[in-house]
Amino acid sequence: MHIVVVGLNYRTAPVEVRERFSFADKDMPQAMQELLRTKSVLEGVIIATCNRTEIYVVVDRLHMCGYFIRSFMERWFGVPREEFTRHLYMYEDDQAIHHLFRVACGLDSMVLGETQILGQVRGAFLLAQREKGTGTWFNRLFKQAVTLGKRAHSETAIGESAVSISYAAVELGKRIFGSFKGKRVLILGAGKMSELTAKHLSGNGAEEVLVANRTFARAQELASKFSGTPCTMQEAMQRLEGVDILISSTGAEGYVITSAQVARSMQQRPNRPLFMIDIAVPRDIEPSIGELSNVFLYDIDDLEGIVESNIEMRRSEATKIESMIEEEKEEFANWLQTLGVKPVIRALQEKASSIHENTLDSLFNKLPELDERQRKVISRLTKSILNQMMHDPINRIKEMAGEKQGAEALEMFTQIFALEPYLLEETNSPSDKESGASLELLPAQQSQVQQQESEPSIPLAQASV
Repeated sequence: MHIVVVGLNYRTAPVEVRERFSFADKDMPQAMQELLRTKSVLEGVIIATCNRTEIYVVVDRLHMCGYFIRSFMERWFGVPREEFTRHLYMYEDDQAIHHLFRVACGLDSMVLGETQILGQVRGAFLLAQREKGTGTWFNRLFKQAVTLGKRAHSETAIGESAVSISYAAVELGKRIFGSFKGKRVLILGAGKMSELTAKHLSGNGAEEVLVANRTFARAQELASKFSGTPCTMQEAMQRLEGVDILISSTGAEGYVITSAQVARSMQQRPNRPLFMIDIAVPRDIEPSIGELSNVFLYDIDDLEGIVESNIEMRRSEATKIESMIEEEKEEFANWLQTLGVKPVIRALQEKASSIHENTLDSLFNKLPELDERQRKVISRLTKSILNQMMHDPINRIKEMAGEKQGAEALEMFTQIFALEPYLLEETNSPSDKESGASLELLPAQQSQVQQQESEPSIPLAQASV
């Protein structure tokens, strides 16, 4: 048996390709059933997000596996394989396990260390489990992946520092105000960056959000998202003295706010700090404003410096998580080796039982004068002899199966006891479905990653399908 993942993500495929391979939530049960009907597939899980579509399978052979999965994708999405094969990556066995663990920990995400993917991995597994798509291998592997992802975020600081311009602005504001509760925010411009920053500030307790834009309709649209108040640019300048935080990103060619305007407003608000974020390029806010007392002015370069510092910190934490992944991979490999010993032990027990039964039949035929009690005594004693003879070999092969040469030890054990015919009859393969192997629930409310701009991620070597 082998574990394989075939997929495409934000590194290998542009959004216009990724969107053609998105699974609608309502179609996922049917997609799972179609995947499970695919030749060679014994277990399967589909992880589908805006940044990736990945198909994880347990297969009974590697030969032609990539072809079968591409055929499934071609049928389901109605896209000829020559249009998407070059965007795919494929990992097998140890590499596939490593990849899943990195995905669950947020190390393969566009925003390094984000937490949302962990809930998506868990959701994909639980859906596959409901559709009878997982068995012994994936019930174990995905439970281990989700548990590892939770550990990665609880035992390291990978998700603690902002790695987006918008959220870095929020971190800076917290240093100044401590809390945004009761604070008033004025937004100049209604672009994406302003919207993200306003979203974070509103989510952190800002009392009121004023939105000003050259196009009043756009100001109304953005203000409605935060139960805010739209206003004209002229009205915004008149209300400057009453706000605590100003975010500007208008796209204007000259300064929208001058030093004289802010100086006048500060005279009306003694001892109240004003936090100003200029995200515009070219800048909206006259730089000399930062020299005014009680005014804290930051431009996009200041924020990018904070973001880069935090990215480096996350990369450092990612190194710790990579070590955790290696430990988990070893644990799963040991579990697989131990799993392989069960059919061998069962085969030995079945062979011993068959020999015992045949020997007793022959003995009782030769000694018909034995009564029922005598037969039971002989049966019990001879069975005890067999059990004692098997006890040490069984314990020894259990130990050896977990060692580096476990596969070779199992093969030798099978040959020494001539168990091949009994293993052929073995029906409890790694693909058998397990009941009661469901994943324990994550906390009721998974911490949601703040919406962030993209940043460089740790490269992942790709393998062609």
